[in-house]
Amino acid sequence: MKTSRRNFLAASAGLVAARALADDEKAAAPKGPPVWLDLDQKALDDAYDQSVWAKNARQLLERYALLSDDVRARLGAPQRLSYGPTAIEALDVYATSRPNAPIQVFIHGGAWRAGAAKDWAYPAEMVTKAGAHFVVLDFINVIEAGGNLLAMADQVRRAIAWLHRNAARFGGDPARIFVSGHSSGAHLAGVVATTDWRALDVPPGVVKGAVCLSGMYDLKPVRLSARSRYVKFTDEAEEQLSTQRHIDRLAAPLVIAYASLDSPEFQRQSRDFAAAVKAAGKPVELLVARGYNHFEAPELFGNPYGLLGRAVLAQMRLG
Repeated sequence: MKTSRRNFLAASAGLVAARALADDEKAAAPKGPPVWLDLDQKALDDAYDQSVWAKNARQLLERYALLSDDVRARLGAPQRLSYGPTAIEALDVYATSRPNAPIQVFIHGGAWRAGAAKDWAYPAEMVTKAGAHFVVLDFINVIEAGGNLLAMADQVRRAIAWLHRNAARFGGDPARIFVSGHSSGAHLAGVVATTDWRALDVPPGVVKGAVCLSGMYDLKPVRLSARSRYVKFTDEAEEQLSTQRHIDRLAAPLVIAYASLDSPEFQRQSRDFAAAVKAAGKPVELLVARGYNHFEAPELFGNPYGLLGRAVLAQMRLG
């Protein structure tokens, strides 16, 4: 059957009009009462659901896993070391050849319920070639922890304390430990940066710097969102794990970054946290990964000329 140009244009115009009508109807949908700022419940749930804002998430996560396989093929398998009594309490060390080198610790994201160290190894080549060790943590996810975020934070903190005590095992400098993280991993990196280390018998200021990408720094709005369906937020967890409420404990410079295509709430969280740190007179830099979404921006961690790779190396004073 042949279709005339006129009929084709008419059909196309009709499709455009139908889409515009659907968008208008969506925009005209009744808004519920505000739950957080000017967001109703659905808008708040969407704000903390990255699949709404990044449709290519699965593709990108698979790519990071493949890139990590490629890095291991070039560098060799990492040292797998245990920092705690359970199987998940372990970390991967990609060692540099430089003696007594700084340590860059990466904390992966995954909405607190997914992710594995082996799939986030792709920055290891950049870091080790620059003269630092690259360490990726494994830790319990919040589902396996019965919804307990405090259990996750405890494991991550203990991993940092273990690295400080055992850095010599792989030629690391315990006085130069830096952390970085993405999404819920950035949240945990913020928690690490504001930890009172005395309870873990570790000197204050054990962390010398942090680069946090697209994190959450005040858990109040997160607690009000759909994430509360699988996270058992308590007053204690909200208070202890809201980094923005413990800025007085910061003893190291921060780089706070977000993607320009992140959800508006993730962008706001980063801007508000950076502004609060600056107002407190603490060193902080705010970076924006322009043109990247939540799952695209982490790729910049593995690029020495990219926004985040440059920031990571600069904190460690490596070229």
